[in-house]
Amino acid sequence: MSTDIRGEGARQVADHPWLERLARVGFAASGLIHLVLGWIAGRVAFGSGGEADTSGAIATVREAPAGPVLLWVCVVGFLALALFQLLDGLLGGGGAGDRVKAVGKGVLYAALGVISSRFATGGGSSGGQESSADVTGRLMEVPGGRILVGVVALAVIGVAVYHVYKGLAQTFLDDLSGGVRGELARWVKVAGTVGYAAKGLALVVVGSLFGLAAWQADPDEAQGMDGALKALAGQPFGTVLLLVVAVGLALYGLYSFARARYARMD
Repeated sequence: MSTDIRGEGARQVADHPWLERLARVGFAASGLIHLVLGWIAGRVAFGSGGEADTSGAIATVREAPAGPVLLWVCVVGFLALALFQLLDGLLGGGGAGDRVKAVGKGVLYAALGVISSRFATGGGSSGGQESSADVTGRLMEVPGGRILVGVVALAVIGVAVYHVYKGLAQTFLDDLSGGVRGELARWVKVAGTVGYAAKGLALVVVGSLFGLAAWQADPDEAQGMDGALKALAGQPFGTVLLLVVAVGLALYGLYSFARARYARMD
């Protein structure tokens, strides 16, 4: 089979209306996970238990009524959105930066689909904090490992700054079609602004902990979202800050539901 034929087949898949519909389910799945994550973060702020990370949120969904069914819907949505983003990055227009970003999003959604499938089949576990420390420890064992961990820290902080900027500058509105109007448009704008900024704040803490791990050569300092939010709770005014992040994550979830309906998919 020639490269041209394979490329044409991939483009037909990318343009198929059912892939777009299922990709929109992926945005809704992201909304569900962020809503649950915000709820867990709020519980942590008031001293309750819970794993305030993606795995913890997915595990919570599994325990809900019809949870396994919901998780399988999330799996299909995440994998479809991953394929849509990967094809957009490989075949779509735009500059090199936009295409690389699309591929990166595709990899992220694919990972979410895999994690969700593990929980849906009865496996999986929370504890992203241990996983982050383990990965960081392995990185530190290779030559230049501390530098690599430092690069990870800078990358996470870079993503965090991008989220804060996208929220405060409201450039997320460019991702939506012109169908959002009236009172709904105002609520979507509020949800996206606060949601992106709050998610960025949480990622700043994650990146800072990775940076601390590199500085002190201590992989135990590197923690995922759960450890970052719990570290935030231990700071002065930490409960208030964590509640703000919790509300923001929930609002990001609501924005994701709006994006499922109104996202630009061209």
